[in-house]
Amino acid sequence: MAQLSSISRRSFVAGLGAFAVVAATAGLTANAKDGASAAADKSAAADKSGAADKSSQADKTGALSVADGGPAPVDQEVPEATGDKTITVAASATPHAEILNGPVKTALEAKGWKLDVREFTDYVLPNTSTEDGEVDANYFQHITYLKNFNKEQGTHLVSVGGVHFEPFGLYAGKTSSLDALADGAQVAVPNDVTNEARALLLLQQEGLLKLKDGVGIEATTNDIAENPKNIQFVEVEAAAVSTVLADVDIAAINGNYALDAGYTIADALAVEADDSVAAQAYVNVLTVKEGNEAIDKTKALVNATFTSAVRTFIKDNYNGAVVALF
Repeated sequence: MAQLSSISRRSFVAGLGAFAVVAATAGLTANAKDGASAAADKSAAADKSGAADKSSQADKTGALSVADGGPAPVDQEVPEATGDKTITVAASATPHAEILNGPVKTALEAKGWKLDVREFTDYVLPNTSTEDGEVDANYFQHITYLKNFNKEQGTHLVSVGGVHFEPFGLYAGKTSSLDALADGAQVAVPNDVTNEARALLLLQQEGLLKLKDGVGIEATTNDIAENPKNIQFVEVEAAAVSTVLADVDIAAINGNYALDAGYTIADALAVEADDSVAAQAYVNVLTVKEGNEAIDKTKALVNATFTSAVRTFIKDNYNGAVVALF
C-alpha cells in the first residue's frame, strides 16, 4: 500500500492565489485540551457561542475539540483587517476553494481583508507550504489525514475547526450495481493510507468484505479477513480514481473528486452516513501551523468560515455531496 511519500509526487495546479487558513482563538485552543470530557466540550461550545443552536451543532460531531476536528463557534464577528491584510489559503478546487471564494471571501472583504486562494490537486504540497510559511493556512483535508501526515512527515499542523464532511461513495463503472458484482471484480480505491481505509470500511458496510476486528480507520488490504467475491483492488491516487472508473467494475471516490468528475450523491451506489463514525474521522478541517491558531489572520478566517451564510451556501450548492458539520 502506498504511503504518504508516494503521494508527494503528485503534480499541483496553482490557481489565483491563496490559502484556506484555519485559525482559532485562545479560547478555542483552551477548548481543545485533551483532558476535556465530551460533556465539558459541549458546555464550553455552548458558552462560547451563546446559543443553543451552536451546542446542538457541536453534538453533530460528538462534541469533538477543535483540535480533533470539532467545529469553531458559529457567527462570531470577523475582526477588522490590520497590518498584512492578505490571507493566503491553499485549497482543493471543489468544494474548498468554491466555499472560500464565495461567502468566506465576502465576509472577509467586508472587514478589509483580502483572501487569496491557491488551488491544488495535490495532497502534500498544501501541508508542506503551510508548514514552511508559504501560505497562511489550508483547507483541503480531513482530520485523520492531517494527523497521519504530521506523524509521517514530522510537520506541526493543527486544525482550527472542522467545516464539512464529504460522504465517500461507491460509483458504478463496468458493473451497474453492487448485487451484480462478479467473482474477481476490480474495485478502484485511493492508495493513501487514510482514504484506502475509508474505502474498505464502506465496502464492509455494504457486505462486500469483512475486515479484521478492531482495525477501523487504519485498515489496509492486508487486514481483509473475508473477501467472498475475491475482489481485486486497483490502488490509484485519490485525485485520479474517477479517471479509471470506466476500466474497473466500481470505484470508491472521495466526495470532492466525485464532484470534480461531474457525479452527485444520487449517482452513488452507496455512501457513508453524515452521522457516522466516518463523519467524525473524515471531517474536513481548516488547518494552520501550530502557534498561529490565535493570530488575527487565523481569527478572521475562522470567523468568516463558521457562519450561517457558509452553512446555507453548502446546503444550496452541493446536493448532499458536501455536508456542513457546524
